Amino acid sequence: MTDIIIIGAGPAGLCASIYARRAGKSALIIEKSTFGGQMTFSPKIENYPGFEEISGNELADRMLSQAMALGAEIEVATVESLRKEGKEYVVTADGKEFRSYAVIVACGAEHRRLGLPGEEELIGRGISFCAVCDGAMFAGLDVAVIGGGNSAVVEAALLAETSKSVTLVQNLSFLTAEKTAAEALLARPNVKAIYDTVVDGYIAENGNLKGLSLLNTVSGERSDLSVDGAFVAIGLAPATGVFADILPLDEHGYLLAGENTSVGMGGIFAAGDCRVKSVRQITTAVADGAAAALAACNYVDGVRRGDAEILPNETLAREDEDGRNADE
Repeated sequence: MTDIIIIGAGPAGLCASIYARRAGKSALIIEKSTFGGQMTFSPKIENYPGFEEISGNELADRMLSQAMALGAEIEVATVESLRKEGKEYVVTADGKEFRSYAVIVACGAEHRRLGLPGEEELIGRGISFCAVCDGAMFAGLDVAVIGGGNSAVVEAALLAETSKSVTLVQNLSFLTAEKTAAEALLARPNVKAIYDTVVDGYIAENGNLKGLSLLNTVSGERSDLSVDGAFVAIGLAPATGVFADILPLDEHGYLLAGENTSVGMGGIFAAGDCRVKSVRQITTAVADGAAAALAACNYVDGVRRGDAEILPNETLAREDEDGRNADE
């Protein structure tokens, strides 16, 4: 029996475990693959307070070491189900059952990928997903942004500030981003867009990305685009599928939970990129982790006293006059 089970070992989950242990609560982290989450894909992080520069792997190692030094337990397994039995929650992972009084879901969200051969090996070696995180590495160089939606336009605008050139590769005949933002971006002298085109291969040299193989879906013409980096901006996919019939999700699969991190179901809290929010950065993830851990600790104390408080789900409580969710 554990006080708090934390699903996911990204920055939100690791921070939650640190706060839980410092509050004297037992904590079990269940992680299916990578400790550190998406930040491990960033070879250089320059926007995390306290470090002028640090790799994502090193930052993840530091967080994990701190959590383990405080006594957090680790289980490498894939979560299969979550249910409540009386005052306890039961998490099943790889066929084993784990029990706790509270659960923090910090399973994160993954950048959608093209699924092309060699893609995984080139992540961090030319392929990136976050201009805020990695854009500085491509200052003065030629880069591509794959996608044409709002996130792609934002990424391209950030890259255009420092990169020599930015080429958007869009599979449609137009950008789907907000019109004003798209027009402002394309007015920049170092930005252009290639339409009706998909990336159907990566060109690598000595393990690093050197270009993209392109296919025009209208003409069938093939061409190569020489770039030093490519930012894949085709959306995020929250890793919440296992909770689809259990916890409240929005239409995109993100957990409905506000700044208090409560999903409105007693001892279950959501932290990090898997919950609805407007900014997804390492700093906002660890902030969620701290808030969720403190809320979970208070809930565990309440269970033991017999007066556990169920925090409201802020995203469901804050509705406008039309009855629509205020965060939409």
